[in-house]
Amino acid sequence: MPTKRSYLEVGKKSVFVLALEWPGWARRSTTPERAVEELTHYQKRYEKIVGHVLPAGKITVIGSVPGNATTDFGAPGVVGPWDEKSVTKRERLRQVELLERCWNYFDEVVTGTPKTLTKGPRGGGRDRDQIVDHVRETERAYAPKMGLRIPPRTAWPEQRSLVSAKLRAGYSGQAWPQLYAVRRLAWHVVDHAWEIEDKSTPTTP
Repeated sequence: MPTKRSYLEVGKKSVFVLALEWPGWARRSTTPERAVEELTHYQKRYEKIVGHVLPAGKITVIGSVPGNATTDFGAPGVVGPWDEKSVTKRERLRQVELLERCWNYFDEVVTGTPKTLTKGPRGGGRDRDQIVDHVRETERAYAPKMGLRIPPRTAWPEQRSLVSAKLRAGYSGQAWPQLYAVRRLAWHVVDHAWEIEDKSTPTTP
């Protein structure tokens, strides 16, 4: 039964908290306490993406890893000791399915939002299609960390199918362990889906 275990990635300026068994459910703030509060605040929003009600109770933090420059830049970037542990095939496939739901949600958000987004500091003022391009190319750039090479200009559905097949088959001995790769990919696509949603909603003066 999946739990609400999570871990902290603690940088000098930013702290991430990431759920171990719910890829894509991750938030960032300035302190561990605030990061956990943010994660709790986003639980309902995450449940909408994966179509599951998460377990009851508080989030449990099982440990932390020191962050790095990537952490302070605004992205999780550190593999933890829990990422080296093996899991059952059933759990691996469950998490890959959740990643696929995150992809589907991103596509739904893109389809349902305007091309021009509200400008602000987040994302450097990019509009919708620029964010889409960024997510697609970044996912391709992540592939070698899983031992997978995806040629430039590969169609996005094919690219995702290659990544999904790699993750479903399982692997070892790569820069990104299996479950870390799922979590990192899911974080990126969910974070940008929420960015598009937030920047397409008019703010009240």
